[in-house]
Amino acid sequence: MDPLKKAAGSWPGGRALDTIGSMTGISERAVVRRLNDRLGFGPAPGDLEAGVDATVRRLLGPGADAAAAAIAVPTGLEPPAKPNKQDRDAKKPGQDAERSPDAEKSPDAEKDRDAKKAANRQRAAQERKLTIWWLDRMVVSRTAGERLTWFWHGHFATSNQKVRNAAWMLAQNQTQRRLALGRFGDLAQAMIVDNATIRWLDGQRNRKGSPNENLAREFMELFTLGIGHYQEADVAQGARCLTGWVLREDGATFQRRRFDSGTKAVLGKTGDFDAKDFAGLALAHPASAGFVIGRLWFRLVSATPPDAATVARLNTAYGSSRDVRSLLTAMVGEAGFRDPAASLVKQPVEWAVGLLRALGVRPGKLAEKEQTKLLAGLRGMGQLPYRPPSVGGWPAGASWLTTSAGVTRLQLAQQLAKKADLSIVDNATDRVSAVGALLGVDSWSERTRSALAGVKDPAQLTAVAACAPEYVVSG
Repeated sequence: MDPLKKAAGSWPGGRALDTIGSMTGISERAVVRRLNDRLGFGPAPGDLEAGVDATVRRLLGPGADAAAAAIAVPTGLEPPAKPNKQDRDAKKPGQDAERSPDAEKSPDAEKDRDAKKAANRQRAAQERKLTIWWLDRMVVSRTAGERLTWFWHGHFATSNQKVRNAAWMLAQNQTQRRLALGRFGDLAQAMIVDNATIRWLDGQRNRKGSPNENLAREFMELFTLGIGHYQEADVAQGARCLTGWVLREDGATFQRRRFDSGTKAVLGKTGDFDAKDFAGLALAHPASAGFVIGRLWFRLVSATPPDAATVARLNTAYGSSRDVRSLLTAMVGEAGFRDPAASLVKQPVEWAVGLLRALGVRPGKLAEKEQTKLLAGLRGMGQLPYRPPSVGGWPAGASWLTTSAGVTRLQLAQQLAKKADLSIVDNATDRVSAVGALLGVDSWSERTRSALAGVKDPAQLTAVAACAPEYVVSG
């Protein structure tokens, strides 16, 4: 989990874009590469030839991402049908308790098990379809919208392992995409009454007289404020604000009879607050801006926090409207973004999507067997979309550089390289430099160049290069 996601933090924020060229640090080309890595999923062929300003405008401008939008949204994600109501009603109270051990072997019991297995296979197929669709969008995306959707998925981390509803996961994903670069308040208020979020954090179990504090706690601790900026009393009172929401087959609905009306005292304010009021109170807290800014900085810029002057500029850019696009534009204009030391280890999904993009390979166009290998590779490295390990999201940094992850990374790189047209590498006089150009790496260390020089097969050379530090780490 990000240290900043649990920590107290009060980073207020960003420098104007027109000052970016006057700063010292990495080269202009390296800035362009870093922009593509941090606000996208790595450069596509030709992207590194663009200037800094043009790259920022493409990634953070108001234009739509036509390439990603052209990929059809998956259909047929409705949950498997539940057992026939008449069949359920046929069971009398206490019937299960009275059954003999032989009942487990009865035709009805076997039929139930088969139905459950079929339903689980259907859910797995739906999640697979949804995952390939999102990976496809990531590979072709041309703006920061898809990268920020991925960021918010890790921030408001929700796993289909518990939700078990691909349609709800898709709806959450689409909401995060629609609001990804807009006002954080709009996104936070949408997430607190989102179907998948409510299921994931037990919001449907929270009713008047029987509070469940899970959603209220995590919303403050992990999504908006961080530890140290709320009290246990705020959690209890916040849970009261979130009562009344129930989940039906068609989604979350508000039932007033289950809502705990009356006065609540939350974060120093008193009133008859509901769910969106509670979200607004958390967002209005002085610590919220710094917490969100810190999370974005940690994931997109550097593990080293910015100094006080940077914090003040970023907070100004974020503003009272909590404008994410304005904040990111300010962040990439900061000296810290050009700091040579501000390197970040790519998460497995970021690494794999960047490699797919460089190689011109689309997940949705792979054969089913190859898609299975792709998803198995991501799972082996410890990261699959729609499957964060906890509400805290995925780890960062050196957590991804284990020996086992390295072996899986190489195997996946070998698989993907075999699907690519590598004639540009095969026909090059200097193959090591050619594979660097293909992957968007300007130069290799002497140690890496020496290792790559001994690999003759173009596909194997590409796979090994994709696992070199110069590619695995966004420098």
